[in-house]
Amino acid sequence: MNHTHLLHRAGSAALLLSLGACQTPGASSGMTPGAGLPTTSQQVMVGAGDIASCESDRDEATAAMLDGIDGTVFTLGDNAYPDGSAEDFERCYAPSWGRHKQRTHPTPGNHEYHSARARPYFEYFGAAAGEPGKGYYSYDLGGWHVVALNSELSKRGLAEQERWLREDLKAHPARCTLAYMHRPLFSSGLGRDNAVVKGIWEALYEAGADVVLAGHDHFYERFAPQTPEGVADAERGLREFVVGTGGKELYVFGPTLANSEVRLAGTFGLMKLTLEDGAYSWEFIQVGGDVRDQGRGACH
Repeated sequence: MNHTHLLHRAGSAALLLSLGACQTPGASSGMTPGAGLPTTSQQVMVGAGDIASCESDRDEATAAMLDGIDGTVFTLGDNAYPDGSAEDFERCYAPSWGRHKQRTHPTPGNHEYHSARARPYFEYFGAAAGEPGKGYYSYDLGGWHVVALNSELSKRGLAEQERWLREDLKAHPARCTLAYMHRPLFSSGLGRDNAVVKGIWEALYEAGADVVLAGHDHFYERFAPQTPEGVADAERGLREFVVGTGGKELYVFGPTLANSEVRLAGTFGLMKLTLEDGAYSWEFIQVGGDVRDQGRGACH
């Protein structure tokens, strides 16, 4: 156990409230946010990506937020820095987000693959991480079908995953579908090219999926519904959220991509989604409790 790390966490949690929350002006969602506690017909998902490092206690601050939010926890990859090793998971991830391991549905990131075949990731999360070596799976929440994907596979592995995804979506023709993975197809980050996930996007778009969550870039960004080609599509487009705000140091933005509606830099926090029959609402909640982005959408 890294006692220095834990003492540093306990001694500086309050300082996180003063971290700058630099917002690049973005278009308002123009929608009414969800309110109150979830009803029996609602399901809550909460999480982020790019999470735990023993070099800071910022993941402890976001884990403390999880302590107060019921529901399914998701991770968007890069769970344990720097290398996704067994030691990284036990010393850095387990004391914070690991408190919620029993309700977590994870995905791996590129840092998990700094360790051979991401074995420590699969060993730490067990069956919840999906089949070892693959790391993709699906589950249902209320009337929603949820798909957890692995953006870090080889070219062959990505092709096999895409075939599996198309079959899975065909077998689960839910009105509302959400997918999440580590790499975003669209991001206003600097120097990122994540075209490897375009096939995933094409399968989701063709099946009429609604929402995609990703991490990898350490900031918060929301896009308007769009096609895999980046064309705005209010009728059938996928709405993407980039939520790389789980605790690892944050990034700055590069040039703004088309269809980007909200961009928040300098802000650690969580995405909370409330899934309903035929609709969903979102809140990006920063450390300290302020809601920095919120809105509501309907399924296709």
